[in-house]
Amino acid sequence: MNKFLKVGLSLLVMLCVASMVFAGGNRNQSSDSGATLRLGIYPEADQGSEITMHREFLQKFNEKWPNVTVQPAHFRYQLDTFMPLAQSGRVPTIFETWFTEIDSLLSGPYVRDITAELKAMGWDTKMNTGIRDLLTRNGKIYGLPRDGYVLGLHVNAALFRQAGLVDSRGIPQYPKTWAELAQVAVQIKQRTGQAGICILAKDNAGGWHFSNIAWNFGATFSRLQGGKYVANLNSTEVIEALQYIKDLKWVHDVLTADPTNEDWGTGWAQIGTGMAAMLIGAADGVNQPTEVYGMPVSDYMIAPMPAGPRGQQFSLLGGTFFAFGSTATSAEVTAALNYLSIMGRVPEVNSDTLVGLMRDARRRKEAGIPVIPDFPAWTYQPYLDAKQEAIDSFANVDQRMFADYYTTIAKSGNVRPEEVQAQDLYGELAKCLQAVITDRNADPRALLETANRNYQALLDQGVNKGK
Repeated sequence: MNKFLKVGLSLLVMLCVASMVFAGGNRNQSSDSGATLRLGIYPEADQGSEITMHREFLQKFNEKWPNVTVQPAHFRYQLDTFMPLAQSGRVPTIFETWFTEIDSLLSGPYVRDITAELKAMGWDTKMNTGIRDLLTRNGKIYGLPRDGYVLGLHVNAALFRQAGLVDSRGIPQYPKTWAELAQVAVQIKQRTGQAGICILAKDNAGGWHFSNIAWNFGATFSRLQGGKYVANLNSTEVIEALQYIKDLKWVHDVLTADPTNEDWGTGWAQIGTGMAAMLIGAADGVNQPTEVYGMPVSDYMIAPMPAGPRGQQFSLLGGTFFAFGSTATSAEVTAALNYLSIMGRVPEVNSDTLVGLMRDARRRKEAGIPVIPDFPAWTYQPYLDAKQEAIDSFANVDQRMFADYYTTIAKSGNVRPEEVQAQDLYGELAKCLQAVITDRNADPRALLETANRNYQALLDQGVNKGK
């Protein structure tokens, strides 16, 4: 067994498991005749290895439930297009979105609760309690977790080697603080000609990453005061963090050509193709630089988030969950849950889930994707053990390239959940990033004063309404 992966996962479990439930068994329900499963989680056409794997899953599903019609219907959740699609009835039976979107989805008849179906499977009590709380409103559960993630610093080791920034073992000497990151980024730019770091600034993803940077400068973006949330974007710590980003552009000149065109997808492309040496990212996206953009797995590293000037070292905890369209019937929801079981995505240990877990780990190794643990969203120990066995069976990474990341995020207090009304927060922060990156004379304090007023108005329209 790979000792590093076993220890890393064990530490993560200690962080998130509030209780363990050991009731086992295969409770997969029979899917009713005539149900149509519109499979929004089916891969996109260019995801070759995933398409091959899902064809195998579909074949097994069709053999077990021949009366269910499965329609592969890849669906990408996007903030600007989801509501019109939902209003026109074009949301599939099952799709993926972020934990932060639960309240937006419940603002209209866009998703349905699956409490009864989860209870019938026996899975409601096997979910990490914190994640279950995120997906629950008024006692009803509106989805189940795909996975959790913790942000880290993703590194192109080839550029670090080219810049002479490796130790005697050949392991990249990643920056431990944000001040060091600026220095390392300058060395990489000078010695390789490539960007030291890719900072996203096109859309909400930029605000998402920046919020983690600012936390490590000591920031908190809102305070609960008198039962209501008060915006705190104009604090000294946030201003200092935004000035840091401005300096990366105008003082150090270590960013990619145009960060205002960098989003989640282009960020992975920059690090995967060797155009940038570092990127903040979540471990659930490790297929992007490797499988999609061709980075050898031996060149891939995840390091801890750098510490701030006052020693803070937080990493953002988030995740993705499976949601279900509001028009889905109970039979269709059950069919979707049975498909997830074949994928090995649910807290069961049976022939289907074991094969699904092994198949996914084998696919990742064959595709050159790092086979590493995710942040555990379930608390059913036999299932966690089965996941670890699959990882051990197909391990393909140098544990030294990931050990510090897992050790750091496992320390008590180092992982923080996203802040209240996070997507609105990220949108306001992205505007500030765009301004300081495009205007040498932009004033971080003035920008954040405006952002603070805007965020406060959004809080009052949202979480504070009616309080």
